[in-house]
Formats: sequence, C-alpha cells, structure tokens
Amino acid sequence: MDTISIDKYLPDILRGTWVTVEVTILSAILAFIVAFVFGLGRLSNVSIIRWISYICVEFIRGTSLLVQLFWLYYVLPIVLKQFNIDLQLDALFTGVLAIGLNYGAYGSEIVRSSIKAVPGGQREAGIALNFSPLQIMMRIIIPQALMRMIPPFGNLLIELLKGTSLVSFITLADLTYEAKNLRNFYYSESDFIFLILLVIYFVLAYSMTFAIRKLERRITAGRM
Repeated sequence: MDTISIDKYLPDILRGTWVTVEVTILSAILAFIVAFVFGLGRLSNVSIIRWISYICVEFIRGTSLLVQLFWLYYVLPIVLKQFNIDLQLDALFTGVLAIGLNYGAYGSEIVRSSIKAVPGGQREAGIALNFSPLQIMMRIIIPQALMRMIPPFGNLLIELLKGTSLVSFITLADLTYEAKNLRNFYYSESDFIFLILLVIYFVLAYSMTFAIRKLERRITAGRM
C-alpha cells in the first residue's frame, strides 16, 4: 500500500470522525433528555400526559430512523412551503434531532422500567419523612433507578453511535460519508479504507463501553 495515498485520504477520515463524534455527543444529550421526559411522562398520574407520552414513543419507535431523517431533511421543507414557510433544516441539526428523538424514545422505556423496579417501600419511606412527591422522586427514586439505567443506557449509546452512519444519506460529512467518497477516488484501496472505518467505529464504541463501566463502578461503589 502506497504511504502517500494513505496520507491523502487520512485527513478526510479524521474530519469525518470528528463529525461522527459531534453527532454522537449531541444526539446522546438530546436522547437522554427525551428519555427522561417521555419515561416520566408515561409514569405520570395525569392521564393526558401519560397518553401523549405513550403515543409519541410508539410512533417514533414504530417508524424507521432513516425515514425520519429523510422526512425532516427533504419532506418537511416541502410541506412547510405549502404554508408559505421557507425553512431548510441544517443537516447537522436534522441528524441530531432525528437520532436524539429516536433513541430517546427507546431510552424512555429504560427510564420507566428502572423507576418501576425501585421497591415501593422506598416511596413509603419518603412519605414517612414528609417529603413531597418531587423530593421523593429526585432524592430517593431516581438515584436508585440510575444504577439500573446505566448498563442498558450504555448499550443504547453504542447503538446510537452506529446509527449515526445514517446521517451520510442527508449529505452530512460524517465518517461513513467520507469513506464512501474516498472509495470513489481510491477504489483500489477500498478494502483498506473500510478497514479503517471498522477500526475507528470499534475504537469509539470500546471507549464508550470502558467509560460507562467505569462510571457504573463509581456510582455503585458503597451502595451494594
């Protein structure tokens, strides 16, 4: 393999890697927020909030992430033009929004089930201490539920990272987009280009796994 040719396409790969990392971080933050909003919404005592959360989660989970990306980036501007609204969403914003909502909807079930798994006696103890419902949730329930959430959230984060490759279909120059472009210019080196792609995704995913396991050990230390 010619070293010079590697030097030519490696900067593009690294630039795409940064975009992938950026999309992953921003989408993960949004997904975390959405997961808690919908997860707590599905546990609400107010039926309308509970049903709205349920419908939103089922709709988002029941449709393809790729279709959601296409709809937000290509279809939504056409629909808005019918109402004389000229709006074209930025590719990065669209990618983060679609991925964050999609994985946040899946994450909401993690939040809901983890909170439900906390023994009922914990809530009763909070009532005995004259805590308000909000104080019980924030000081007693959620801290215990978080320990249950970390492993499944870690798995979801890895899936989110791999899902970011779909943003290449809306012209966002992420790692996959750059690799596909480079393949057109260096077709004879396609095997090496996509090997680099595999290695980078693996390194990113393994780094996340390592960080999540370390966080899990730190949070659970002294609580077992």
